[in-house]
Amino acid sequence: MRYTLRFLPQVEEDVFADYRWYEDKALGLGGEFLRMFYACVQGITRNPLLYSKVYYDFQRCLLRRFPYAVYYKISGSEVIVFGLFHCARDPGAIIAKLQER
Repeated sequence: MRYTLRFLPQVEEDVFADYRWYEDKALGLGGEFLRMFYACVQGITRNPLLYSKVYYDFQRCLLRRFPYAVYYKISGSEVIVFGLFHCARDPGAIIAKLQER
């Protein structure tokens, strides 16, 4: 089955804020962060059932090299990305964000 990918608007804000943070730390590191993020979502699109469910229907894919996770749901033939969160965040805060989105 072929899946299409959709991001909630808040995800773009999350990704851009994290990109800026890494780019401020070292020139080019923000670009590497974006490459890892897009590689992760490409993997999700190819095989979204590969990643485990962590909260009800939300599934999580961990980024390589960076301590972040992409949270998403599958709805029919669509993969909807709900958030990109740092793995050190309080799990309760992540769940609260996912529920409000």
